[in-house]
Amino acid sequence: MPQLILLRHGESQWNLENRFTGWVDIPLSPKGEEEARAAGERLKKFRFHKAYTSVLQRAIKTLDIVLGVTGQKDLPVERDQALNERHYGALQGKNKAEIGAQYGEAQLKIWRRSYDVPPPKDKTELNPEGVSESLKDTAARTLPYFEKKILPDVLAGKDVIVAAHGNSLRSIVMQLDGLTREQVLELNIPTGAPLLYVYQGNAVVEHRYL
Repeated sequence: MPQLILLRHGESQWNLENRFTGWVDIPLSPKGEEEARAAGERLKKFRFHKAYTSVLQRAIKTLDIVLGVTGQKDLPVERDQALNERHYGALQGKNKAEIGAQYGEAQLKIWRRSYDVPPPKDKTELNPEGVSESLKDTAARTLPYFEKKILPDVLAGKDVIVAAHGNSLRSIVMQLDGLTREQVLELNIPTGAPLLYVYQGNAVVEHRYL
């Protein structure tokens, strides 16, 4: 039975500093590199046929470390910004605790976890074009890519690993698990924790963290 692994990148330097990262290309922290190595150890028994990742270095590096640990450095890898993290707009680079203190914890949770409420779109040094995405917006680019590129590989019998980000993966998990907009509010995907989906035919028959 084909297997799909979804892997959020290891802790980034801005995860460590409790800052909104989004599309800012921040590297892994030392702990994040360790998380990637630990994920690789848990995935040693897998022989993947294909890997997918975003174009951001924290996901690329996580995948590279995992494939090094599992001895699959020659695996075909496809990178696409469709798998990038959600764009956090004017919040990018801001400390989450400070935003919570300024706007309230309830508003902070809405901006972080809600389905269709985007962060502020004000233009800033880290967001000069005033871009901002809700989870719904993120899903609008991530899910078509997943359905066109990744899922057909799995349904063809291939074992696939996807190294991406909290919100691009939340959009995929929301669809795979049939979560409602209310349920996805509470969904958090931890860094460096491989999430396994096992398929039989077109259906998922098992899913769990490794």
